[in-house]
Amino acid sequence: MTFLRFTTVGAAFTLAALTGTGAAHADAPNAAPAATASAASASAVPAFTDGHGLTVVPGSTEVHSPTDFTITVTTKQLSGKHKIRILLPAGYDADPGRRWPVTYFLHGGGGTVNDVAAAPALHSDSMITVVPDGGLKGWYADWLMQNTAEGAANWETFHLTQVVPFIDANLRTRADRAHRAVVGLSMGGYGSLHYAEARPDLFGHVAALSGGIDFGMPQVRAAVLATELNLTGAWCAASSSSGSGKCTGFGPYVDSDAIFGSPYPFFDADRVWKAVDPAAPANLAKLSGTGITLYTGNNDIIDVHTEAASKTVKARLDQLGIPSRLVNYGNGASLAPSCDGGHNYGCWAPAFADYVPRLEAAFAAAR
Repeated sequence: MTFLRFTTVGAAFTLAALTGTGAAHADAPNAAPAATASAASASAVPAFTDGHGLTVVPGSTEVHSPTDFTITVTTKQLSGKHKIRILLPAGYDADPGRRWPVTYFLHGGGGTVNDVAAAPALHSDSMITVVPDGGLKGWYADWLMQNTAEGAANWETFHLTQVVPFIDANLRTRADRAHRAVVGLSMGGYGSLHYAEARPDLFGHVAALSGGIDFGMPQVRAAVLATELNLTGAWCAASSSSGSGKCTGFGPYVDSDAIFGSPYPFFDADRVWKAVDPAAPANLAKLSGTGITLYTGNNDIIDVHTEAASKTVKARLDQLGIPSRLVNYGNGASLAPSCDGGHNYGCWAPAFADYVPRLEAAFAAAR
């Protein structure tokens, strides 16, 4: 495998080649956040108690609807304040004795918790959906460098050892792997597959949509590097649900080795990349007994690479004898009129509309 030298100029060139400047992307529904809730509206949502390393910021709750709200928390694992958006089933209040399955949705690079509004199927009356902040370029990882402009950046620890038990402690969940899923797209597609591999005890179901799920591909490594260097482009624009088709970027410039260390495949310098590579057979083997679904198109300069990554993962799962489902919708014609086969919510929203009923059935069948 041959890699470009990952200098700033080289990364810019690589990302330009990967994403293009004129790639067409369907606009997704605008997901503007709600204003901070009044005391009356905030009282209509469940009260959350601090715990598991998370402190709820008082007076910060945003109520989008009676079953859709956002809380803000702080943690020593991350610098600053971070939002968690929560979607409850319509019957949550009416049936106080019932416990519910939970799906965690991981947004893409340059996105926010509000991107979930662009995928209506995730607001299901059969499950709770939790959307934790993943950072503009958090990559669902505990960063190797904690002294960058981002400060503390232990995203994996935040999500897996704090958010999950915090949600189970504060909401009426079914807290077992058979009733817990992790799903994500783009950067979040990597996060979902990696989290399912890292903690198979937590997640019994996983879905990755247009995911950067093969760290053996130089194009995927280049995309990670581009986020570190804040080189915005089509990948950023399409990973956010902004109605303008553009995201705000990936945040401040950080060292190109900040997240996973050196990307160079020489003298084992890229050992962290290989250790967390979702496509590595040793990691895929951990998914035995997990419901696995992959979605991808192939009709733009980004999803042509996510298609290759998804095919690799599918082939290796087949070799391991682990069942999985790959939906390659190509140019999008087989999926939905809104889908052009590209890296955008015009495809991801109908992909979730296809996936969620299957997930709901799996939850219902689990004991």
